[in-house]
Amino acid sequence: MRLNVQDFQLAARRRLPGFVYDYVAGGAEDELCLARNQADLQTMTLSPRSLRDTSAISTSIEVFGRRWSAPFGVAPVGLIDVVRPGGDVLAARAAGKAGLPYILSTASNSALEHVREACDGPCWMQLYVMQDRGMANSILDRARQAGFEALVLTVDVPVGGYREKDIRHGFKLPFRPGPRLLLDMALQPRWLWRQALAGQPQFVNLMPTEGASSAQAQAALLARSMDRSLVWNDVAWLRSKWDGPVLVKGVLHPEDARQALRHGVDGLIVSNHGGRQLDCAPSTISVLPQIMAIVNSQIPVFIDSGFRRGSDVAKALACGATGAFFGRAIAYGLAQNGEQGVATVLSLLTQELERTMTLLGAGCPADLAECLVPTAE
Repeated sequence: MRLNVQDFQLAARRRLPGFVYDYVAGGAEDELCLARNQADLQTMTLSPRSLRDTSAISTSIEVFGRRWSAPFGVAPVGLIDVVRPGGDVLAARAAGKAGLPYILSTASNSALEHVREACDGPCWMQLYVMQDRGMANSILDRARQAGFEALVLTVDVPVGGYREKDIRHGFKLPFRPGPRLLLDMALQPRWLWRQALAGQPQFVNLMPTEGASSAQAQAALLARSMDRSLVWNDVAWLRSKWDGPVLVKGVLHPEDARQALRHGVDGLIVSNHGGRQLDCAPSTISVLPQIMAIVNSQIPVFIDSGFRRGSDVAKALACGATGAFFGRAIAYGLAQNGEQGVATVLSLLTQELERTMTLLGAGCPADLAECLVPTAE
C-alpha cells in the first residue's frame, strides 16, 4: 500500500536501476540545496483557524483564464523516458484527466505535438535557449502551432550542475553502458525489457523534423551549452515569437523579480531546479516571501523544488504563491505504474491538500494566507 510520495519513491528505488534512480533523485555536488528544500518546508508551520465552515472545500484556482482543479501541476522533467518509455505522454495524459497543468521540457523524449494532443488540461512549453537560437525559434513555432498555452523560459542553467552521482555511474548520452551499468540494468529485467522495446531515448524536439537528426543541437543540450548572452532584454525577442503568457523559471533573487516586472513577464516560477544546479542556493520556500513582497500580486508566482506533500503546497500558498509544481514525485509515480501511477500521486496530493485545508479552516486556497505564522523579528 502506497500512502504518500515517499512510498512511491521507495518503490521507484526498488524498480529502477541505480543510475536511473540517482539521475531522478540526486542533486548537485554535496546535495545540500536538495536537502535544504525539504528541510525548510518541513520546519515551516501553519496556524489553524477554528470554527470555520469547511463543509465545502474548493481547491480549484484560475490561471490565465483556465481553471485548475488544484493549485499545483507537473513540472518539466527532462529525459523522463529513462524512467518509463513514453513518460511525457503518460504524465501529460494523467495531468489532463486530473484537470491539472503540465509543463513539457525542451529535453523531452516525445514530440511536443504528441504530448499536447494527449493533454486535455492546461499545457505549457518549457524552453532552454541554446547557443544556436534557431532551435529555440523552431520549438517556439511548433509549440504555438500545437496549442501550448504558455511559455516557461528556464534561466538557471547557463551551465550544467555538477551532478557527481551521474558522473560516477558514467551515465551520459549517447548511452554506451560499460560492465557496471550493464549489471545495474540486468538486475531490473522489467525496466530493461521496456527500454529494449522502446529503444534509446532521443531529444526528439531538437530535431528539425520528426525522425531527422540534429546531432549538434542534441550535443548542445547534453553539454548544457546554453546561450550565456541571454539577458532580460531578450524577453522582447520571446514576445515577438510568442503571443501567450511568458513565465520565467529559476528566479531566486528579489532584484530578478523586479526585472521580470520591468520587462513585462506574465509570471514567475521560484525554483532552484530541485537542487540540481547550484548547491549553495537557498531553498525556494525561504526566498518566496521576499519575491512576493516585490511582486505584490501584480503577476502570478509559482514555486517548485522539494515539494512532496499537499501540505507543502498549502505552505507555499500561505506565503502568497499562486501554485506549486511537482517533478520528482511525478517521476516516482511513473516508475511505479506508468500513467496510473502518476494519476495516483496527483490524487494523493489533492487529498492531502484538501485535508490540510480542512484542518486549517481554509475553505479555498485564498484563505490559507490567514494561517501563516508571523516570523519573529
